[in-house]
Amino acid sequence: MSPEVLAAALDAEHAAIFAYGPIGVRLDTASAGDARQAEAGHRARRDALVLRLTELGATPPPAAPSYTLPYPVTDRAAALKLATEVEERTAAVWRAALPETTEADRATALAALTDCAVRATRWRRRAGVSPATVPFPGRVA
Repeated sequence: MSPEVLAAALDAEHAAIFAYGPIGVRLDTASAGDARQAEAGHRARRDALVLRLTELGATPPPAAPSYTLPYPVTDRAAALKLATEVEERTAAVWRAALPETTEADRATALAALTDCAVRATRWRRRAGVSPATVPFPGRVA
């Protein structure tokens, strides 16, 4: 995987981690637990990307001090909507990485895309969105 592709994926993971802070505080107990698990998954991917970039001799881009959310997260509905969007955006970055990868890096990108797609489906289902699945996860329309 090229360092540029990895850096883009790392940027997406940083943004996802940031977004789960305001998401989690607007959810009920069960959903907040799912948000913590999602954030932990993004943190694990972030850490793996930092290590991989370092192995390649590249400097991992740091997280921004803050990220702009697309709208205020003031209630459960907004939190669920943002969680879905975060996973869809992150899936799109990983999907874009697939043609640029081979072997273990391709397996990493595919696993990340799959994880994001599954989480987005869970958030859609929790929000009552139908259909809960999309035909091509990570595809930008």
